[in-house]
Amino acid sequence: MNVGVIGLGLIGGSMALDLRKRGFATKVLGVESESINAEAALRIGLADCVLTLEECVAQSDVIVLAIPVGAAGKLLPQVLDMVVGTDKVVIDVCSVKEAMCQVASGHQARGQYVATHPMAGTEYSGPWAAMPGLFDGRACIFCDVEESSPKAVRLVEKLYDTLNMRVSCMRSDAHDMHVAYVSHISHITSFALALTVLDKEKDEKHIFDLASGGFSSTVRLAKSSADMWVPILALNHDNVLRVIDTYIDKMKEFRTAIDAYDEEKIRALIEEGNKIKRILR
Repeated sequence: MNVGVIGLGLIGGSMALDLRKRGFATKVLGVESESINAEAALRIGLADCVLTLEECVAQSDVIVLAIPVGAAGKLLPQVLDMVVGTDKVVIDVCSVKEAMCQVASGHQARGQYVATHPMAGTEYSGPWAAMPGLFDGRACIFCDVEESSPKAVRLVEKLYDTLNMRVSCMRSDAHDMHVAYVSHISHITSFALALTVLDKEKDEKHIFDLASGGFSSTVRLAKSSADMWVPILALNHDNVLRVIDTYIDKMKEFRTAIDAYDEEKIRALIEEGNKIKRILR
């Protein structure tokens, strides 16, 4: 089976590596708009060849859109146009799903599209960030599967089973609300913390001298690509704003308690937050 990967960065490149190594893909065909990334992808071995979009879709059985959600939303209808009347299956791996499903809604090839979100990644981007085993043991969300053909869903389930992912299904609007809480707010707070520290510590040497494991892990996500996160936050606007408002309320509770030297309230807030251990062990 030929797998076409549009965007050979962290997610697309990592998928390409394992799908071929584990026997799902006999050949990986890539599409890359940046020539330097295309050259790197070939040199690293992420794809067998890099083609034009039209060539890739024509020669692929499964097409993976692994580009930022803003670009993916514009490209999806074009790709669906190309697969009408075939058995080809199209998936995307974006972290905003309602907008993607709306774009595909009503299209003649809607049944050949499966909206997926593999919950895996790092703060790095580009072909150099791709790694084997990135998806092992992680969750993958399928959205609005009732609008996809059962045959397409079965094939995509096999794809993610090859990546050792556990699949669950939900509505696209519910997905976007949940990821705003568990993923998008984490990136926003990391960006905000980085900006706060950089604003206060003009001498960067002190940041590195004093940075502990806690700071490094908290601010790690601030290294993430703006090209990826600007469209995510824009398209998941309403959910993200609700989460930010809740986060600000919690920060105000901490500020009020600290300002009042209210140790009991501070302890109560911390211990309430400790309950996250029931979910994350």
